Amino acid sequence: MTSSSNRGTGVADETDTQFDLADYLATQQAQVEAALNQSITVVYPDKIYEAMRYSLMAGGKRLRPILCLATCELLGGTTEMAMPTACALEMIHTMSLIHDDLPAMDNDDYRRGKPTNHKVYGEDIAILAGDGLLAYAFEFVAAQTQQVSAERVLQVIARLGHAVGAAGLVGGQVVDLESEGKPDVSLETLNFIHRHKTGALLEASVVCGAILAGADDSNLVRLSRYAQDIGLAFQIVDDVLDITATQEELGKTAGKDLQAQKATYPSFWGIEESRRQAQALVTAAKAQVEPFGDRAKPLQAIADYITARTH
Repeated sequence: MTSSSNRGTGVADETDTQFDLADYLATQQAQVEAALNQSITVVYPDKIYEAMRYSLMAGGKRLRPILCLATCELLGGTTEMAMPTACALEMIHTMSLIHDDLPAMDNDDYRRGKPTNHKVYGEDIAILAGDGLLAYAFEFVAAQTQQVSAERVLQVIARLGHAVGAAGLVGGQVVDLESEGKPDVSLETLNFIHRHKTGALLEASVVCGAILAGADDSNLVRLSRYAQDIGLAFQIVDDVLDITATQEELGKTAGKDLQAQKATYPSFWGIEESRRQAQALVTAAKAQVEPFGDRAKPLQAIADYITARTH
């Protein structure tokens, strides 16, 4: 993945026998799924726990927890150290999807190929299920993290709070809602929306894994830049797929951005230039982690995967 022959192509090199991304993702995803499955049990009142589990266990790429695990291991940490935070990241991400799908927000009936939470449990329970997952995420990190100093755990909790609050995901969502239907949304505003709404939690995934492993300041800066680049690339690709992919491929309603009159990267640049911009970000992200050598192969391969994905 680090050779010059395949850098910047946007696809993982299938001839690379030293690192198999598909196998890596499958192995990590299986570990995350098992941990998530054990994280929430159904007790009274059953409905809220069932609603929380419905969306949490609905599948997905599990990219955020995998990035957390990969970064912790890159710096000498272990899966056991990072798994509670990895699960918490997926809980927070799932909360954002439940709330994003509500009629008052993006109003979608499908997520990951299944009816959205509010279509199954009603809007009231969906809101509470998101609230429950958000609160439990912080409890889970605090109560379940082992082999990590209290100081590092506290840093992770603070980083997660920053990423999900008004300085991160929530702030990005507000500007996104305010920008709908406006013809004069600037590229600067669009970047703000997605560096916060999408990028903040992706960055937290990488940085929290690094904090758990005891990263120094220089490595935190390098990994933050990597995460910021892949976060924006991820959103650019999402915007392209919203136009080019089918509902079956996406697992959610296609063409929603156009229907909502949202500013998107293809609306500024067109599809081909958007793809080029995403690839440039991925190339920059991979360069940030090159100093880590072979240990960075998972992060570099994940960066390539972001632009090569079809859903």
